[in-house]
Amino acid sequence: MALICPRVLPSPPLSTSSHHKPSWVSPQSFTRRTRRAVSVRAMADSEKATVLVTGAGGRTGKIVYQKLKERTTQFIGRGLVHSPESKETIGGADDVFVGDIRDADSIFPAFKGIDALVILTSAVPKMKPGSDPSKGRPEFYYEDGAYPEQVDWIGQKNQIDAAKAVGVKQIVLVGSMGGTDPNNPLNSLGNGNILIWKRKAEQYLADSGIPYTIIRAGGLQDKEGGIRELLVGKDDELLKTDTRTIARADVAEVCIQALQIEEAKFKALDLASKPEGVGTPTKDFKALFSQITSRF
Repeated sequence: MALICPRVLPSPPLSTSSHHKPSWVSPQSFTRRTRRAVSVRAMADSEKATVLVTGAGGRTGKIVYQKLKERTTQFIGRGLVHSPESKETIGGADDVFVGDIRDADSIFPAFKGIDALVILTSAVPKMKPGSDPSKGRPEFYYEDGAYPEQVDWIGQKNQIDAAKAVGVKQIVLVGSMGGTDPNNPLNSLGNGNILIWKRKAEQYLADSGIPYTIIRAGGLQDKEGGIRELLVGKDDELLKTDTRTIARADVAEVCIQALQIEEAKFKALDLASKPEGVGTPTKDFKALFSQITSRF
């Protein structure tokens, strides 16, 4: 019968110091340390908020998604887009889900395990072929199945219901200024009444019992963020001023800040900015949200 020799661990180096400890680590000690490291990482992840951004393939949604992914000490970001092609435009990562917000079952997998939701979906009118803006106001239309009633009402209602089902702690909904006026020109685009349906979804959120922040943005601009003084208001007051626009990047930052500041909860606000170089760039978002007291 062959002899099996036991494995001999190397002896620790000799030292004249009585306090010298061996350089080797026993398997049991290594296992304990590994478990502790895994536990610490799991605890760190549990302290982060998992946030889903819907409409993550859009121009503003994409910025919110990127900001979440950059702030790894605070958030675990997820995205929801409407097509595989849209998923690829933001990197195609596994944390980006594909679903149709008009179909509640198709989007539910993206909602499992989330702590917060940022809604950035919207119906988008298209210019009719042959329309010439230089010869007057062009005509617009919505594709079949993509009218505001289906996207901004049913689609957003489905999202709010899914979020409530998984127990989210907060929903940030981005809409548009102008909803107090049924005759707003945006409602006439494609006969879609887009602001009316957006307002209906906002009211549904406000009545849901979930902590919320409704951000009604002014005209969106593809400009650099963080360099303007932001303005908040209510009931479309800002539409009566000369400051009715805002950079998409600033809207995205306000969404992220709303997830972290208690003063942002259970509030609805209009959002715009002063022109670049006028005023002081906004840095204190707690003070910004504190200016608003209106719940809707």
